[in-house]
Formats: sequence, C-alpha cells, structure tokens
Amino acid sequence: MSIKEMIKDHPQVGSDYNEALAEAVKHAMYCAAICNSCADACSAEPMDMSECIRKCLDCSDICQAVSRVAARRTASNVPVIRALLQACITACEICHAECSQHDNDHCRRCARMCQECMDDCRKALGTLAEAA
Repeated sequence: MSIKEMIKDHPQVGSDYNEALAEAVKHAMYCAAICNSCADACSAEPMDMSECIRKCLDCSDICQAVSRVAARRTASNVPVIRALLQACITACEICHAECSQHDNDHCRRCARMCQECMDDCRKALGTLAEAA
C-alpha cells in the first residue's frame, strides 16, 4: 500500500493528481518517523543532546502535520497546505543543520531524510498554484 496510491484513488482527485505534493506527503511521513526515532536515540547518547532532541521533535511534529493535512483531498485548502509546506522546510532546515553537526549514524540518517523532505516540499510548493 502506498500513500501516493491512496491520494490518487481519492474520488475528488481524478486528473488533478499532484505527483510532487504526493511525494512530499510520503517523505513528510517518513521524516516524521525518522526525526522521532532520532530524538529517542539522542536521549540514549551519553552527552547532552537536548538541543538536537528538541529540533528533531519539532520537525517530527511539523512533518506529521504536513502528511496529514496535505493527504486530505476532499475540497481544498491550498493556503494552509502552502503554509505547512513552508513550515516543514524551515523545520527540516533547522533539524538538518543540527543533526549534521553530530557524528553518529542516527543523526546522519536524520539529516539525509530532512534534506529529502525539504527538497520535496520545495517542489510541491512550486506546483500549488497549478493544483492541490
């Protein structure tokens, strides 16, 4: 099962399917889970990782909001989707910058996921004038 297929199969989507937005939803879901897991892993590190934990959890929450709101296809709420995508880009930039400073596998993985999510959200923003 794929969230992209679920969005595409929605009765109100039809030919208005937005591949870039669906990809952003998918990666926002993954980013939410990975940032959450990274925050948990940071809490097990011997040094103080409180700043990284906070940034990961904030990013996770914002990514989760994007994945939930942007996956809804009944009617339309483009201004809110646009604002959430922008907030997600900002949160991912901040989390990416923080995790990139740490020399552990979970932070490196989190930074890579944040980069993918940022890229996809930027692409989706560019398509919202055309479709949602």
